[in-house]
Amino acid sequence: MVPLDPNARPIDHVLCGAADAPALIDRAGAMTFAQAEARVARLAGWLARAVPEAGARVATWLPKTREACLMPLAAARAGLVHVPINPALKRAQVAHILADSGAALLLTQAARAATLEAGDVPDATQVHVDVGEGDAGEGDAGEGEALPPSDADPHALAAILYTSGSTGRPKGVMLSHANLWLGAVSVAHYLGIEPHDRVLGVLPLSFDYGQNQLFSSWRAGAAVAPLDYLTARDVVKAVERVGATTLAGVPPLWTQLLEAEWPAATATAARLTRLTNSGGALTPAMVRALRARFPAADLYPMYGLTEAFRSTYLPPALVDANPDSIGRAIPFAEVMVVRGDGAAAAVGEPGELVHAGPLVAHGYWRDPERTAQRFRAAPDFSRAGGVAVWSGDSVVADAEGLLRFVGRDDEMIKTSGNRISPQEIEEAVTAGNEVREAVAIGVADARLGQRIVVVARGEPGAEAALRARLKRDLPTYMQPAEIVWRAELPRNANGKLDRARLAADVRSVVQ
Repeated sequence: MVPLDPNARPIDHVLCGAADAPALIDRAGAMTFAQAEARVARLAGWLARAVPEAGARVATWLPKTREACLMPLAAARAGLVHVPINPALKRAQVAHILADSGAALLLTQAARAATLEAGDVPDATQVHVDVGEGDAGEGDAGEGEALPPSDADPHALAAILYTSGSTGRPKGVMLSHANLWLGAVSVAHYLGIEPHDRVLGVLPLSFDYGQNQLFSSWRAGAAVAPLDYLTARDVVKAVERVGATTLAGVPPLWTQLLEAEWPAATATAARLTRLTNSGGALTPAMVRALRARFPAADLYPMYGLTEAFRSTYLPPALVDANPDSIGRAIPFAEVMVVRGDGAAAAVGEPGELVHAGPLVAHGYWRDPERTAQRFRAAPDFSRAGGVAVWSGDSVVADAEGLLRFVGRDDEMIKTSGNRISPQEIEEAVTAGNEVREAVAIGVADARLGQRIVVVARGEPGAEAALRARLKRDLPTYMQPAEIVWRAELPRNANGKLDRARLAADVRSVVQ
């Protein structure tokens, strides 16, 4: 088990496995830790030559190629800041991230680069097209003089991860080397990852949850098998092909995997010895179903925030008796339940989840106003003190200190494990001539967590044209499941759209 050493290191030191042990497994075969280290060193040399300015941002818009997996380490070694872009995003979202981050370089593929239009790429951004279009192999990202492991200050910025907020376009969360390193150590420790483990990486590397699978596995000396999948069947086959022992997912994926056909009764399913969940709460029924389908697997429910990486986990031994719990603080995190007056909530009393300690990010990139709203001084009773993340999520603690999620205070839509800004959807819906006003609402859905319903002021006859445009402008997971047409939308006393009333009306009708 990885020791809980609180001393952070530069994140490019995270390749801790035996030299001849596999670090990455894909269709091209296995890349050993020694080979991965050598590739990181050469990529870092190429980056340092291409982008000589220390602290400059370099973006990747790639599926899970080897470059996509190793670039977070190579960028850090070159003294740069990595900005991973979700490959599911379309040109408008990519253009926003490139401009907002001030990226000096974008590493992508020809097919993706071809979708970008004039003005999408800032003049100062170099675009490097990697010809390695498949899910395996090294592609052609430049070869440079091998750089040694970095001696960066652990508190220096290492990555910017873009996440949706309740208003506006995605915002960049600033993560230091220490955030990433201690997150890797914490997860590897409490999951008990060992060198023999093979972790199937199905989550996007632009998510903190997906990226940490790389870092925590490598810190423990284990192998990661990155996978871009289209159907649950792809995941089933990959478990068998790579001999996966560990799988991280979100509730919609578990629903699909429970419905999928697994070969040889439970032989393939029984390979999995560890399941981890975040991005939404598991229901008691889903816990029972996962137990039955994956009899050899320990189940780890978790709760996380991009702004503080991960906050809580529930040990497997406590899951059956507490199927609706999100557990207690992970190592290096102080998690508190805080009343509206700033005092500690009593047992059984709901309050806001507040996270303090060294996993707390450094705020939002170039956005001091929103940083001040979410990153505030820890409560007076905090042991860690300093700046804390105030989540906006309501939780309640029981007598054993286990937390249960109660609700979300903002209007975020959480679908298929993605946190989506209603305003971003609304801006896309009203960007054309089909709709005059729109409100996006999340409605409970057994498979997705929530599905997106848009209430639009306009004519229903415009729906075909609207959907065609949205298909071009928004990624699949942001497409409305339903569009409800209204001649007028209700307003509150201030003349603003009455979102609460619309949400209540819509949920009463469509659920």
